[in-house]
Amino acid sequence: MSDVLLMKSECQCETLAGDTFELSPVCFGNLWLFQHLKPDDLQAVLQSAIRRKMIKGSLLFRQGEPADEIFLIKGGRLKLSKVFEDGREITLDYLKPGDFVGEALLSTSTDYPFSALCLEDSLTCGFSRKLFEQLVLTRPHIGLQIICNMSERITALTDRLGGFAAGSIEERLHKVLTDLAREHGIEHPRGRAIQFYLSHEDLGFLVGAHRVSVTRALKELKQTGKIFTDGRNLIVPLPAE
Repeated sequence: MSDVLLMKSECQCETLAGDTFELSPVCFGNLWLFQHLKPDDLQAVLQSAIRRKMIKGSLLFRQGEPADEIFLIKGGRLKLSKVFEDGREITLDYLKPGDFVGEALLSTSTDYPFSALCLEDSLTCGFSRKLFEQLVLTRPHIGLQIICNMSERITALTDRLGGFAAGSIEERLHKVLTDLAREHGIEHPRGRAIQFYLSHEDLGFLVGAHRVSVTRALKELKQTGKIFTDGRNLIVPLPAE
């Protein structure tokens, strides 16, 4: 799975990354999942950290493998994709430094429902199911706080989903593209450029619409000046923050 594997009590991300990565300042203590932990409980979590250095094109994990590790992306970018029984593959999301994936290990034993492909050389920081279970057994307050955090997260996502579903396809698509441009795009004179390829089928899954509807919505967004194209790059003007 990886070409380097370290487990240290102190943070070794910068040492492992060297000059290869621009690392995210986000650490486990910044994630919603571990918010409000007591300092000594948080330190116990950080001491369990496993760091992996992945090469471009490698899989952090494969769909169907046992979901036994959670990952914080410290550097690089990943694509999450799912393959169905009929052979169709869809893109679920793109991860940037500061994102995390693998929360399935917090549930009962299960498999990863999708694959995570490294689009660039990447560095992850995480911990395994076995270590997490040991932490909860020795420090039950960690488990209780995580349950509270997950409950709050579910409530927030449910509220967000209700508002998201209410918009038109153009509104939903524009929001998805704006979020992707803000999180993954690079500076461009007309906004931020999304440099990786997004098929209409990928976008259709992200907005919950058929590919034909996405094609029509993209045309509408271009005509109204909400997005532009520059070669194969998609340009999204962003409002001033």
